[in-house]
Amino acid sequence: MNIYNIIKAKYLVEGHSIYNWLFIIYVVLWALVLIANNHIYEQKTIDLKNLTEEVKEMRSEFVDRRSELMQLKMESTISKKMETIGVFPSTVPPKKIKVVIEKEDKGFFNLWD
Repeated sequence: MNIYNIIKAKYLVEGHSIYNWLFIIYVVLWALVLIANNHIYEQKTIDLKNLTEEVKEMRSEFVDRRSELMQLKMESTISKKMETIGVFPSTVPPKKIKVVIEKEDKGFFNLWD
């Protein structure tokens, strides 16, 4: 095979050219598969990066909301808000109430009542 035959692409039209065409198709298909695979990989990498950034944003928002909640749950904050509507904290400490239940004598047949 000389260079002149390669330039004229005689290997694609003469003799056993079907094998050459099959090999070319095989190489082209593999190239397309590799390009598609690379594209899918890069897209998943970009999606992963975006999701990681979104998780960081959500985590920081969670921390902010949790700190706001902790501040709102403080007794001083609640008492300040209640004073605006006229409810003031009690100055008398609470008393503990004990409830004593007398047990009834249950007979043998009334065990499960």
